[in-house]
Amino acid sequence: MPRRKPTALKVLSGTARPDRMKNEPKPRPVAPPCPKGLPKEARRLWKEMAPKLERLGLLTETDGPAFADLCLCWARLKEAERDISERGLLVDGERGKVKNPAAQLAREYRAAAQKWAARFGLTPADRGVLDLPQQEDEADDFLEFLWQRKNRGKDL
Repeated sequence: MPRRKPTALKVLSGTARPDRMKNEPKPRPVAPPCPKGLPKEARRLWKEMAPKLERLGLLTETDGPAFADLCLCWARLKEAERDISERGLLVDGERGKVKNPAAQLAREYRAAAQKWAARFGLTPADRGVLDLPQQEDEADDFLEFLWQRKNRGKDL
């Protein structure tokens, strides 16, 4: 069965066809709670990205296992890369220097993480086709406030 792009991404990119979405389930765009069994690094990614994806409507209450797998792949990729940084690409083996097994693990976790990231619209290619409505950015509002305070009474 071919992979399908999530409907939320189709709607945002303008390629959604209402005639094909008649009976599609529509879970609430609410981020599920972070699973307890995730490693620390995976929980950190969850806490950083889940609110952002929820705001965009790209993470729903039923996406927990898929998003947890993305976070787990990311955490394990970082662990494999850490091992490569510490021990190098070549390690001592039975017959001299051999390729560090963490290199293969890193390649596999990177590929899996990229596939999951694409499904949540997190890759540059997927993000490039999205046409999101203009969103308020609290940081921009704060910077504007500071700029106005600084220049109060000055002619601009």
